[in-house]
Amino acid sequence: MIKVIIAGAAGRMGQKVACMVDQHPELVFTGAFEAAGHPDIGRDAGLVAFGKENGVLIGEGLESVIADGDVIIDFTFHKATMGFAKIASAHAKAMVIGTTGLTPENLEELAQLAKTFPCVQAPNMSICVNVLFKLVKKTAAILGDDYDIEIIEAHHNKKKDSPSGTALKLGEMAAEGVNRKLEEVGVYERNGIIGERKPKEIGIQAIRAGDIVGEHTVYFAGPGERIELTHRAHNRDHFAKGAATAAAWIVGQKPGVYSMFDVLGLQDL
Repeated sequence: MIKVIIAGAAGRMGQKVACMVDQHPELVFTGAFEAAGHPDIGRDAGLVAFGKENGVLIGEGLESVIADGDVIIDFTFHKATMGFAKIASAHAKAMVIGTTGLTPENLEELAQLAKTFPCVQAPNMSICVNVLFKLVKKTAAILGDDYDIEIIEAHHNKKKDSPSGTALKLGEMAAEGVNRKLEEVGVYERNGIIGERKPKEIGIQAIRAGDIVGEHTVYFAGPGERIELTHRAHNRDHFAKGAATAAAWIVGQKPGVYSMFDVLGLQDL
């Protein structure tokens, strides 16, 4: 069995991940931790997550539990994530990173750190979302420059980063499909007299409201018609399930950064 350590184990995603790890036939939940001062430190992680004691006490920081597992699953905050990656690198422990908001500099640093440990890093762990990434790239390639590409994403009012990592990845995949670079054509705000839309723009707009788990729609709009590709998350279970799948896959892989395309066998599609 593969032993799993969960970062932010008392948080919303940490609890979801714990449930999915507990149900996975190849995984066992053996380590849990929270940031210093968290009120749930010392509590039974199973009791916190799924109402059943499992003997795993929530530790204070990753270092306190690093010896308890083979792989760390992290859905916390990008600054914390980079600290965890340094610890994972020092101990050659595998990681699954679902944290969003990682900067290009963070990703470059992660690639260097991952020379000593295997890591799955993805802006979205959902199986359906990763299929959507591929569909968006293929649709963009088929329709070409005659169709405007716009992305709208919606999340709950507690989300700290914007646009979402998923929306940015959708933009990157669409841009690849039409041989553009998102950093050159991405438009993230429109206000006032802005003039006509430039032909090669890819717009990404964000909504933050209520308790929306996550919705992403990619529009391909041409003369007299449009295609809309949409994913709606009804709950967080599928993110956690994807992370558990990734954890079972990554242990034993060579050092380096992998994506959910690798985990799901979608890389060549």
